[in-house]
Amino acid sequence: MDSVSSDEVYQDQILPHVSRTFALTIPQLPPALSIPVTSAYLLCRIADTIEDEPALSAPETLDFLQRFSAVVGGSGDPAALAGDLEHRLSDRTLPTERDLVSNMDRVVRVTGSLGAAQHAAIQRCVELMCYGMPRFQFNASLKGLPRSSDLDDYCYYVAGVVGEMLTDLFCDYSVEIARRRNNLSALAASFAQGLQMTNILKDVWEDRSRGACWLPQEVFSRHGIDLANLSSDSNDPRFRAGMVELVAVAHAHLRNALDYTLLIPGKEKGIRRFCLWAIGLAVLTLRKIAQNPGFTAGAQVKVTRTAVSMTMLMTNTFIGNDWVLRRLFARAAHGLPLARLPEARWPRPAPVLADHDAEGEEHALRRYGSSGS
Repeated sequence: MDSVSSDEVYQDQILPHVSRTFALTIPQLPPALSIPVTSAYLLCRIADTIEDEPALSAPETLDFLQRFSAVVGGSGDPAALAGDLEHRLSDRTLPTERDLVSNMDRVVRVTGSLGAAQHAAIQRCVELMCYGMPRFQFNASLKGLPRSSDLDDYCYYVAGVVGEMLTDLFCDYSVEIARRRNNLSALAASFAQGLQMTNILKDVWEDRSRGACWLPQEVFSRHGIDLANLSSDSNDPRFRAGMVELVAVAHAHLRNALDYTLLIPGKEKGIRRFCLWAIGLAVLTLRKIAQNPGFTAGAQVKVTRTAVSMTMLMTNTFIGNDWVLRRLFARAAHGLPLARLPEARWPRPAPVLADHDAEGEEHALRRYGSSGS
């Protein structure tokens, strides 16, 4: 077995230990996509591990993220970076995440063996994520994000860029899909935001226990709630009203996610399964949140294994029938509030701490464009 094949085996072995969800969905993709998507997910997970490590100061986190971005881009030594990072990881980092960091060079090798278009898509995603995440993480607090537009930007940097990357990979894989690139690209970030917002709502109390809140204060101000002083014991109806308002927004994004998925030709069953399973589970989670917006732990709104199995069964049965899939979505989303989304916003991918890294900001603006939202 050559080194790249061995590294691909490692990717498949570590994936279930760092993500149960993606361990289910990624293998549904055709092999020409499952390998790069696995690499991309694991690279994003390494970036998350760096970002979440409490033992690192803000400047150290930024430095490690910049080094990691450079390594994925082909400059720098992944083994050296892994060694430096391993020494700084605390007990808060899970053993499987530590294992992934220590084997960073193996994932980077697989990424480097991909075709030029696939590598470019993954590199762009990691670069934008590493530039954007610290912008929010450095200022994370129980106060939440000031505005709904800040939530949109946060979702873009931690998830929307992944949606764009997947679109690039899908279009590189299939000429027929590539003909629909413009329509897919218009929905990609919204698709990802629907999934990310669902996780933010589900994990609100777990995030607060770590000192962070990603809810927009703007929404809760309309209901007379100060997020900084929120208590999980209060079960305040005003807070529940704000949560339902955000459920409506997430629901609207998931409708875009369905539209995105149905742009994928019906014969591409694996890609459709990859998308539909994620959408179905998100919709069912939103229903649980809407029915119990005063929940105090994510476990209270967790989708049951039976519901997961039924979602997989029904989508598999009607994978090529757009009409039935729309009806299944409508049934799953029945009773959910629905918001009207503003026009798509494309946040400028500027790096964090411009005074600390002005050269990096100029590079980002040149590479990705400087137009505002």
